[in-house]
Amino acid sequence: MNIPEVEVKHINKEKGMTMIRILLAEDHNIVRDGIKNLLQKELNFDVVGEATNGAEVLRQINNGAQPDIILADMNMPGMGGLELAEKVKNISCKAKVVVLTMIDHEKYVIKAFKNGVTGYLLKNVGADELVFAINHIHADGQYICSELALRFMNRLAHLPEPLDTEDISDTEFTKRELEVLSLTAEGYTNQEIADKLFTSKRTVEGHRQSMINKTGTRNTVALIRYAIQHRIIN
Repeated sequence: MNIPEVEVKHINKEKGMTMIRILLAEDHNIVRDGIKNLLQKELNFDVVGEATNGAEVLRQINNGAQPDIILADMNMPGMGGLELAEKVKNISCKAKVVVLTMIDHEKYVIKAFKNGVTGYLLKNVGADELVFAINHIHADGQYICSELALRFMNRLAHLPEPLDTEDISDTEFTKRELEVLSLTAEGYTNQEIADKLFTSKRTVEGHRQSMINKTGTRNTVALIRYAIQHRIIN
């Protein structure tokens, strides 16, 4: 007998599974419903609220809502994601703001993180990357979607080498981690890497997180930059 997802989530909560509480802010109803349906398929995700702008998010927080993640469109009427992130940073709220947007200009990415955003995702990200990003950010990380990460990595790769760059790193990667790192730098998605290496997408995600932990970097962009600077990959 199949148990409805809502009941499964309730059982998981009772068993002590760590649930990620998400407040979704998006002013287009059809887009918001689509994202909500996607998030609700994850057994450790709990959509605890919906809003059409940043002001509604703040009202819900003032009324007792306690989201772990606020997934917000950057452009919304009244108050968008960047202003919301700045305000959340200044109140006693531990929620992490992740913006979901079509704007891919570098200056907006930089401004977003300066405002307190912990994740920057383009709206064309796949479901697997969105889920990975939320889990990674909830685990106290930061995240930029792979499309932007690779674009920034290519730009960094063509910057002049720092004079003091060391050719050898003390960090040790396994053979499989190096394969994942190399394919990530070439622009392959987690699923494509999993298919190439005949393994699962979650295993690939685990290898990437392991390398981020080993290097003390904060996200995929920083990891690839580290690997290039230390001549781990070309």
